[in-house]
Amino acid sequence: MELWGARFYGDPCRECGFDWSLSPGDAVALVRDVPARYGRLVEGRRGDERHPDLAWNVAAYVSHVTDNLRNWAERLVGARLTDVRAVPGYDPDLLARARGYNEISLAGALWSLRGAAEAWAESVSLALEDGTVLEHAGRGPQRAEDVARNNAHDAVHHAWDIQRILSC
Repeated sequence: MELWGARFYGDPCRECGFDWSLSPGDAVALVRDVPARYGRLVEGRRGDERHPDLAWNVAAYVSHVTDNLRNWAERLVGARLTDVRAVPGYDPDLLARARGYNEISLAGALWSLRGAAEAWAESVSLALEDGTVLEHAGRGPQRAEDVARNNAHDAVHHAWDIQRILSC
């Protein structure tokens, strides 16, 4: 079984300090605020800024968070509407190459993030109400609460990555 969440990153996260005891409702509120938070974080930036230790630039991290939110929202909605709960893993680096993350404009990435965060918040809120549980191919059972915290962590963690890039 693949280690994930607090068991993988530590509690709090060893790198970004994310506190995994966050309630699912607070995780939803945090993700709803991600577009505004990221907008403030990158204000006045181009998006092509890089850190020597990281493969992605600023716009790429925004794009990854967008795709991660969209992916999990689709999975939860699919489980609720069709009762198909088995979900595969995915390789974010392959998706980054396929979509050309490092070439996406920051303005376009931020626009896409707004829609993804809104759809995600709706999907997760409904999944929390219904008690939706996914069966992830590598992680095993993923309750809506787990998805909420994992995705909130992803957004916080990559805001930390963006801050690292911008402090170079």
